[in-house]
Amino acid sequence: MRVEPLGDKVVIKRLEADQRTAGGIVLPDAARDKPQQGRVLSVGDGRQLPDGTRIPHQVQEGDRVVFSRYAGIEVVVDDEEVLIMGEDEILAVLD
Repeated sequence: MRVEPLGDKVVIKRLEADQRTAGGIVLPDAARDKPQQGRVLSVGDGRQLPDGTRIPHQVQEGDRVVFSRYAGIEVVVDDEEVLIMGEDEILAVLD
């Protein structure tokens, strides 16, 4: 199933968390923080201005992005967890 966000919303899939520390220690699931990076799966139409025109998104499908720890709303679609958030909650695009 494909999730099509509305307006200035973006659908993001979190990247996998590291299973080892830099020193090589294996972390259990409970000790891992949720990653703050993800891939953009789909984007909406863009933000609508008061005069009715739309501003296109700065991010595109496939971009790797960084967002804050509590950004977006987690939704499960087809047994896959995704985040739906506004484009303004995205902090940066990584190359």
